[in-house]
Amino acid sequence: MTDPARPAADTYSYLGPAGTFTEAALKQVQAAAGQHWRSVNNVGEALNDVVSGRSVGAVIAIENSVDGGVSATQDALARIPGVRITGEYLVPVDFVLVARPGTRLEGVRTINAHPVAYAQTHLWLERNVPGHGHIPSSSNVAAAASLLQAGGPSADAAVAPPGITDHYPLEVLAESIGDNPGALTRFVLVSRSRAIPARTGSDKTSVIVELPDDHPGALVDMLEQFATRGINMGLLSSRPIGDEFGRYRFVIDLDGHVDDERVADALLGLRRFSPRVTFLGSYPRADGKRTEIADRYSDAAFQEARGWLDRIRAGEPVDESR
Repeated sequence: MTDPARPAADTYSYLGPAGTFTEAALKQVQAAAGQHWRSVNNVGEALNDVVSGRSVGAVIAIENSVDGGVSATQDALARIPGVRITGEYLVPVDFVLVARPGTRLEGVRTINAHPVAYAQTHLWLERNVPGHGHIPSSSNVAAAASLLQAGGPSADAAVAPPGITDHYPLEVLAESIGDNPGALTRFVLVSRSRAIPARTGSDKTSVIVELPDDHPGALVDMLEQFATRGINMGLLSSRPIGDEFGRYRFVIDLDGHVDDERVADALLGLRRFSPRVTFLGSYPRADGKRTEIADRYSDAAFQEARGWLDRIRAGEPVDESR
């Protein structure tokens, strides 16, 4: 339960209840250690906590290595102003099949599971629980908790995160039932802070960009802002704006930091090109992978070119060679 008297500076919101993958990501946030964690029901509530000042930060899932971008998060970040991403965290995703004590695997006929969890376990389930029925759940932990609720969904078992039996008196019927052993979910920490984490050489910059209109080559025009500056995109996800057909916004992760000359120059190009550019933040990569940059896209190359042009404008002699 949230303590109403507790200062917001001590509170971090996450998609609960306890035992979710989001809670596992929050455990990686150093600033949240020893602070109050507020369990919420959805991404919108988590972001509203941050905007309203109820929480100093919120951890939300933004991408999965199997299913791609999390559309609910992407739409919420586009819709709710005033938040910035200040960090990212990776959580391995695996699942167990749990049931009430005394249940045997061969007796399972119906399974409660969050739709994403079901999509990532359905091959195992089809092999080992043939002919089963699926009851969708609002979260991975709620799927397990429902097995113990009177009048809840009449499921025999549930797909849940490992460690769920630390929170609920259930039995594990099978472990490691995920269809993709290397699956990861990427979570981000969002806050109202305008302070940008210092660049490390292993950074990401996230933006949301709207196309100006629906015409041949519009997407290419946007992508050229990155290609001509040697910037790799780690994520490119399209989402409908919703006001009419053919109108889309793009959620983009760039390799690099806003303090990198090439990234800053690309953002200037996007600002000229797009009717709306939302800067979500620059922050260290969770995997620590350093960004490889060709010499012609280095900060020094941009600075030298700018100095060359400044000397031309000032009527000074210039060296035409490189």
